[in-house]
Parts: sequence; structure tokens; C-alpha cells
Amino acid sequence: MNRIAAFALVSATLMAAPTSAQRSMDDVEIKTEQVAPGVAVLYGAGGNIGLSFGDDATVLIDDQFAPLSGKIEAAVAGIGATPVKYVVNTHWHGDHTGGNEHFGKTGATIFAHDNVRVRMSTEQTRGTRVTAPSPKEALPVVTYAQGMRFHLNGDTINLMFLGGGHTDGDSVVIWEEKNVIHMGDLYFKIPGYPFIDVASGGDVYNAMRSLDLVIAMIDDETKVIPGHGTMSNKPELIAYRAMIGEAVSRVETLHSEGKSLEETVAAKPLAGFDRGEGFVSADAFVGAIWNSIEG
Repeated sequence: MNRIAAFALVSATLMAAPTSAQRSMDDVEIKTEQVAPGVAVLYGAGGNIGLSFGDDATVLIDDQFAPLSGKIEAAVAGIGATPVKYVVNTHWHGDHTGGNEHFGKTGATIFAHDNVRVRMSTEQTRGTRVTAPSPKEALPVVTYAQGMRFHLNGDTINLMFLGGGHTDGDSVVIWEEKNVIHMGDLYFKIPGYPFIDVASGGDVYNAMRSLDLVIAMIDDETKVIPGHGTMSNKPELIAYRAMIGEAVSRVETLHSEGKSLEETVAAKPLAGFDRGEGFVSADAFVGAIWNSIEG
């Protein structure tokens, strides 16, 4: 019953997502920030979009919601890039893959971890929310277990699966020569707590290991694109990882004392964390940590 209750806590948080996805996108503006020569980030609604552009091809890292595809194309053209040839999905969630169908139909090749295609091609249930399989055009057509590498636009662009954590199919994308990394939703730089989607194979321990590997690979000059929020850097990523570690330690202590999930949540173990109100509440994060401990 504790595991069921933990899942319910996380699922309750997810219920806000369909409203966000279905609202009108007419007022959404796609803003572009160039972070290095030939590398930019696009902000709109949903996950941050990474962009590689230059003489060889234009690569999108994630593509937000379907109604924004035209605006994304306009933003790509506005920065002087050619039409999108490749799309990389950092994971399967709709605020990162909603534009897949459009770009697939226009001829772009979509890349992602094996589990992204598995989840997008089958019905997914999270709590009371059911996501139907995606149309064929939206599915990744090139998938990988651990990673792959692009040699484009003067860059070596690495797509890397480090063990997941947000879901079971998270990739990070590293531009070696430009010293830029796109974290996907392994990193939320917004109010609230990390989103560990346990129904999609997410696990807080895997997330911590993935973050540790990234931190070991980057330096203080690395430009870090979070899945959500403004541009970041290594010190901020280290602080985020430390926050998760402290949260896990507090929940582990209560769990080891034999406290139930309900008692653990009621104890407010994350009191004193200055995270503000956001997409994922403290109670939902405690539930996700609990579920990770249990399973």
C-alpha cells in the first residue's frame, strides 16, 4: 500500500501537465539565446530546446508542444539556420516531443534512447492519465542503448545515456568543442522540486548517479542548458545535486525508522529547503524518493 500511495502522490503532480499541454499556444513567444558559435537555446512553453546550426545541418534537441512547431521553425530561420534536419529527444514526455510529428513529416530524422521509442510507441499510464501511442511520424527512427555521436557544424556532439533517473530513457547532449551540455529533465532550474517520473522508470538514485557523471565530465566554463529554466553552470548543478542528496538522506532516515509514507510526508522532511512553489511539490518529491527506496 505504501508503494501505491507513493505513486499516487507523484501522479497527482502530473495532473497539471495535460492542462498545460492543451492550453492555447497563441500567446507563446519563442525566444532565442545564442550560447556559443553555432549553438543556441530556444525558450517557449515546455522543455528548453537546444539548437546546433551551421554549414552541415540544423539539429534540434527536443521540440516542445505540437502547436509551437511553426513558431520554432520561424525562430530557427530567424537565427540564420537552415530547416531542421535532425531532432534529438532527451526523453519521451510530450513537452519535449510534441513537435516530433511535424518535424518527422517535414523530413527530419529523429534520434533518442531505445526506451523513448518504446514508451512513445505504446500506451503509457501514469495514475489516471493515459497517453496514447504516438503516430509513426513522431517516433524516433534511430535509437541507441548508450549513446552515439554527430560530427556536424564543426562540433563533436555526443548523445549519452548515463543511467536515466528522470525516466528510464534520459539522454544528455554534449557539444565537446563548444563546451555546452543539454541536461534534459535531469536538471530543473525552476521553483519546486525535481521530477522523478517513477511510472516511466524514473529513480532518484539513478538520477543522482547521472548527475554525478555529468559533474565529473564538465568544468566551470561549461554552459549548462537545463530541461526547464534559464541557462546554468557547473556550480549551480553541483548545488542542485547536493539538494537532492540531502532530501534523499532525510527521507531515508525516516524510512529506516519504520515510518510509513503517510508519516514521512506528514513529518515534512524537506522543511527549510528554499525551493518555492512549482510543478513538483515537496510532498510529491518525498513520494518519489520513497518509491525509489522501496523499489
